[in-house]
Amino acid sequence: MLCVVATTPFFSVAQEEAAPEAAVPDPRESELTGLIEERNNAIESLEAEIAKYQGELKQLDGAKKSLQNEIRALDLTRKKLAADLSVTENKIDRTNYQLESLSTDITDKEGRIKDDRAAIAQSLRIVNTYDRHSFVENLLAAESFASAWDDVDAMKSLQISLQTRIEALDAIKSGLVDKQAESTKIKNQLTALRVQLSNQKKVIDYNTKEKNALLSATKNSETNYQKILKEKQALRDAFEQELLEFESELKLLKDPSSIPEAKLGTLSWPLDSVFITQYFGNTKFAQENPLLYNGRGHNGIDLRASIGTPIQAAQSGEVTGIGNTDAVCPGASYGKWVLVRHTNGLSTLYAHLSVISVSVGDQISGSSVIGYSGNTGYSTGPHLHFTVYATQGVEIMDRKSRVCGGIYTMPIADLRAYLNPLSYLPKLPQ
Repeated sequence: MLCVVATTPFFSVAQEEAAPEAAVPDPRESELTGLIEERNNAIESLEAEIAKYQGELKQLDGAKKSLQNEIRALDLTRKKLAADLSVTENKIDRTNYQLESLSTDITDKEGRIKDDRAAIAQSLRIVNTYDRHSFVENLLAAESFASAWDDVDAMKSLQISLQTRIEALDAIKSGLVDKQAESTKIKNQLTALRVQLSNQKKVIDYNTKEKNALLSATKNSETNYQKILKEKQALRDAFEQELLEFESELKLLKDPSSIPEAKLGTLSWPLDSVFITQYFGNTKFAQENPLLYNGRGHNGIDLRASIGTPIQAAQSGEVTGIGNTDAVCPGASYGKWVLVRHTNGLSTLYAHLSVISVSVGDQISGSSVIGYSGNTGYSTGPHLHFTVYATQGVEIMDRKSRVCGGIYTMPIADLRAYLNPLSYLPKLPQ
């Protein structure tokens, strides 16, 4: 009898397979959870240590410029950078553990999908076999009416079980897609962390070289240090005056009316933590240095940023130039700089960097890390100099400096192209 002998055992099997199976704990999953928690605790502890160093560096910001304070700041910075590096290493370990956990989960879901598909296919074969015959044929083929009704009940149970299994399979497949997307996201994070780790090592090298150069130049003498400071300022003033004379004659901005409308939030802050140390325009500092600023004022804003702080693009765009003015005029201008052109008619400059992490021609998204803050060029302490230009009024030029005696490369602009960054950035955080 086909219905009784062939189908009933299959109904029982299908019903048993539809029942949820008790999950068997995976010892490695428990171990991974513990390892991830360990890394989280380590990161939290290191971040507290970093905050302590940042607090001490902040106190030194307002201290008198002296060789002792400069060396102290470099030593604190070295400790902070080492802690930054350890945070990144712990994040890489944590991300690897998360990937392993996800991989196990994805493999498990793929296995369950395979098993469920096999079970569903088996159940469908049973239903198809039963449906080939009419109810009357199945009734007549049964040993008794009772067994025929048992078959009908079993078929209904099988169909319900089949629907449940199909819905469960859909849920597992949906979960698998989510896990795979999460895995891709975490892999991208891991790639970014490895790049960050490499750049942080470069920042540490920069910090070490800066300290060694300082000690070599000053011969550990405060008198020599103060002398070097004065010489550096004189060179900076002369170079900037030379640049100002040239820029004053430029007529790059052909249509001043095309300058993008000032609107708060057009750009994003290039730092996660914002503290302005020098504003745009004819500030008090600019008035106290008339030879340098000559009524033009400060051509950007300065933001506090200890050495090694990631600098983010203020908006998506194209990297149109990178350079290092220290190669020709050490301590006279922007030092290491990056210029980004945006699609809205604005360009942004990031200067005094320690490490540049982009190349000319790179298409970058907003908040992409373009480099790390430093103390290159003329800088009275580690910070980020941020300038906003009307794009049509700025060009990257190679010019011979009569002050420095070499050819330098840097953004040079029609004075009318310098825009107040605070007119385009979000409202200052409280």
